[in-house]
Amino acid sequence: MSRILVIGKSGQVAQAFAHAGAKGVHCAGREEADLLDPAAMATALDAHMPRIVINTGAYTAVDKAESEPDECRALNADAPAALARLCDERGIPLVHLSTDCVFDGEKETPYLPTDRPLPIGVYGKSKLDGELAVRSAAPRSLVVRVSWIFSHFGSNFVTTMLRLAMTRDEVSVVEDQFGCPTHAPALAKTLLKIADIAAQPGFDGWGTYHLAGAGETDRASLARLIFDASARHGGPVARVKGVPTSAFPTPARRPLNARLDMSDTARVFGARLPAWTDGLEETVRILVTELKAS
Repeated sequence: MSRILVIGKSGQVAQAFAHAGAKGVHCAGREEADLLDPAAMATALDAHMPRIVINTGAYTAVDKAESEPDECRALNADAPAALARLCDERGIPLVHLSTDCVFDGEKETPYLPTDRPLPIGVYGKSKLDGELAVRSAAPRSLVVRVSWIFSHFGSNFVTTMLRLAMTRDEVSVVEDQFGCPTHAPALAKTLLKIADIAAQPGFDGWGTYHLAGAGETDRASLARLIFDASARHGGPVARVKGVPTSAFPTPARRPLNARLDMSDTARVFGARLPAWTDGLEETVRILVTELKAS
C-alpha cells in the first residue's frame, strides 16, 4: 500500500517526486498506470489503495498540440476525467495538476483561482476541460495550477537555453511574457504537504488553487540569469537579445501574463514555494556538471 500514489514517472514533476525519496510515495509510470487505459488505472488504484492520488501525467508539447488536438485532449481531458471517476468510486481524494495556460494572459495582475479561464490554444483548452471534468467527477479533488516548471530533469526552458548557448553567441528571447518560474523539486515537496493535509479526515477545502515559485520575471531576464549562473559554474553562455512575442511566432500562442496569485494556497495549506532563483542556481549547477561530464 502507498500513502501517496503519483501518476507519472517520466515528467519533470514526477521525476522530482521519485528523487525526493519521501516515504510512502510511489510513482507509477505508463507501464503500470497508463492514463489512457482506465482498466490499467483501476488495477493500479486497487493494488496500491493510496490515501490520495497526485496526477502529474499530461500532454505538455504546447506547440505540437496545435497539430495533434485529439491526442492532446485524450491525455489532458478524457484521461483525467476517467481517473477522477475511478478515484471517486473508491473514496480516494485526487490532486490534479493544471497550468497557467488556461488563461489568456490579458489581465494586468496575477491570476486568482477564481478568475475566468479563457485559453488561447489547444493545450490550454484541453487542460481546462480536464480541470472541469475532474472537479465534476470527483468532489473530493484539488486542481493545482502550476507555471513555468524547470529542473535538471527532462527538457525545459533552462535546458533549452544552455543547449542553444553551446552553439550560439546570441539567442533571441521574448521579453514581454511574464510568469513565476517554478523549481520542480520545490514544487513536489510542497505538493506532498498539500496532499498530506487534503488526505486528513474532515478536510473540506476542495477546489482550485495556484502554486508557483515566489517572485516573477520575464523570459528574457530569466535567460540572462541562466547564463549568469552558467558562467559562475564554467558552463556555456550567450548574449540575450530581448524581442517581442510578435517577432517570435510559434504554432501556439502563449499568455503574456502567466503570473499566478498563490494567496489562497498559503491561507488554506500554509504552503509557499521558496524563491525560484534558489532553484535556478541549483539546476544550472547540476546541468553544467553533467555537460562537463558528457
